[in-house]
Amino acid sequence: MSPEEEASAMADHQSLTQENADSIAQLEERNRSLAVINEELQLTFEELKAAEEELHERNQSLVAERQRYQDLFNFAPDGYLVTDQVGVIQEANHAIVTLLSVDLKFLIGKPLNVFIAHSDRRAFYQQLNRLPALEQIQNWELQVQPRQGDAIPVEVTVTCIRSAFGTIEGLRWLIRDIRDRKQTEAQLLEQERAAREAENANRLKDEFLAVLSHELRSPLNPILGWVKLLQTRKFDQAKTTEALATIERNAQLQAKLIEDLLDVSRILRDKLTLKLTPINLEYCILAALDTVRLAAQAKEVDIQTVFDPTVEVMGDPTRLQQVIWNLLSNAVKFTPEGGRIEVRLRRTDTHAQIQVMDTGKGIGADFLPSVFDYFRQEDGSTTRTFGGLGLGLAIVRQIVDLHGGTVEADSRGDGQGATFTICLPLTENSASSVEGLQPTASLSLQGMNVLIVDDDTDSRDLITFVLEQSGASVTSVTSAEEVLQTLAQTPHQVLVSDVGMPEMDGYELMRQVRTLPPQQGGEIPAIAVTAYAGDINQQQALSVGFQWHLSKPVDSDELVVAVARLGKPDLSGESQSFRTGIRLTLLPVYQPNTDS
Repeated sequence: MSPEEEASAMADHQSLTQENADSIAQLEERNRSLAVINEELQLTFEELKAAEEELHERNQSLVAERQRYQDLFNFAPDGYLVTDQVGVIQEANHAIVTLLSVDLKFLIGKPLNVFIAHSDRRAFYQQLNRLPALEQIQNWELQVQPRQGDAIPVEVTVTCIRSAFGTIEGLRWLIRDIRDRKQTEAQLLEQERAAREAENANRLKDEFLAVLSHELRSPLNPILGWVKLLQTRKFDQAKTTEALATIERNAQLQAKLIEDLLDVSRILRDKLTLKLTPINLEYCILAALDTVRLAAQAKEVDIQTVFDPTVEVMGDPTRLQQVIWNLLSNAVKFTPEGGRIEVRLRRTDTHAQIQVMDTGKGIGADFLPSVFDYFRQEDGSTTRTFGGLGLGLAIVRQIVDLHGGTVEADSRGDGQGATFTICLPLTENSASSVEGLQPTASLSLQGMNVLIVDDDTDSRDLITFVLEQSGASVTSVTSAEEVLQTLAQTPHQVLVSDVGMPEMDGYELMRQVRTLPPQQGGEIPAIAVTAYAGDINQQQALSVGFQWHLSKPVDSDELVVAVARLGKPDLSGESQSFRTGIRLTLLPVYQPNTDS
């Protein structure tokens, strides 16, 4: 090899060596760079792995949170809905599904307004239109209409759901069932109403007791006053007649007050019974008119009548006469001197109509709805002008109701008079029975032997005097033992017995009398006289063997009629009938028990 070649080769070798060295240096530098990069990549990978784990944990938390939200959404006691901005349902929980009685799949996609009650739909649309400006509406009450059943009251809170740009994307609804709350509110209102009524009832009771005390005591003053004067002084016949008339009038007034109280007691216990018979209402009205005519004449009140002929109803003549008397006596009481009362009787296709119209003080509009209530008077003060207990019209309404009829009151106001209208069902092809209402001559008890027993001397003497004045021969005794002894010795045709006697009362006396043989008075007709005026006492009197029941104070005419009817079984109803206004309770004739 030539030196030039060797030199060239050496140069090439050195150059190659240098290049290799440079390459190695570069590789080492690259390796160092790669190592750094690998280290950085490893760190980045670890960071990414940590971030991935953190992201996974967050995702798990979000899933759990969403599940909790879904559980709360689904199982909340209140109904939740998510709708679009016009109210189309997108989400719904179980509570609203149950409330509306629909399946979830049926509910989704339906407009909410189809589940709003028709009565609230207009308000629903109005509130929905206001929502964008209000953002939220709270405690909004309306009614939803489930697919089955009645509308349900709910309380609604609705909130707008807005996007990042502020546009409304939907609505979130909370719907709460408030039936229980409404029921509680209704109960509270009812309790408040009942409390007010109880308070008002207590006030009325106090007013009534004050009026009752006044009305019961007032007649006693002239009665006791005139009795004392008659006992201590001598008067001429005219003054004596006036005194006796005053005593009788006030005694009858007090008896009427007591009878009204007893009637109310019977009504409240549902014990007021009727003895129905076909009757001509004209006779009832005429009989009632007779009882108020003198009072009307004293005030120069003109009474006019307009009657359709032969208006017949099925009714209790005594009770219907009581009804008409109440209306007429009120009309006379509240009509000023020189006023006018008109009584009309007419028939319609199915009803009889009685009208009592007056030109009196009238009835205020505030009081008119309460005019038939118990213990109510338009003026309940101690300075009131007109007396009475406020029971008459309440009794009228109850008696008319028992007859299947109606009674109404009408007035244009104070000073404009009043009109009371009664409607009663007509009878069909019924002959009128007016026994007990047509006036006839007095009865005679001539030739009758009557035995009286009463432990009260005044009552016994009064009954004895009345019967003797009618011609009866009277034996009066003071105890049940004396009755049994007298019957064993002397026959009598009628026994008149008080019930409330010491040692042996009238009921026990009658039980013992009915065990006697006929020749010793075991079948004697008997009349029970008692201050216990009630249907139960009448039934008890019947059960022990009485045939007739009279309530104290005993009317003289009633007593005579009762004795005559029992002592003279062949008494003709045509020749001797009841006098006007008499109220009697005739019990079935006692039949001895032949089995014992």
